Amino acid sequence: MDRLDDATISARLAEVPEWRREGDEIRRTVAAPDFRTAIAIVNDVAEQAEKLNHHPDIDIRWRKLHLALTTHDSGGLTEMDFKLAARIDAIAADHGA
Repeated sequence: MDRLDDATISARLAEVPEWRREGDEIRRTVAAPDFRTAIAIVNDVAEQAEKLNHHPDIDIRWRKLHLALTTHDSGGLTEMDFKLAARIDAIAADHGA
């Protein structure tokens, strides 16, 4: 998958406003209502990640999830990162986070 240029990354970030760029990654923190919901979000993200064969880094801190996306094989951000970011946003919204 092709790496995106800076202009494209900026445009794509506008479509997923909860995410921010840090170098060759995009990151988001999701605050769930409680720990059980946080784990449900992680499980739903795992399902989508498996479907896309694209897996985020997830750090679970009680009810806060810190997620990071990059395409390691491409050495930076690709369309796949933004596709999964949008799915993660929908999952978080479905869980009230």
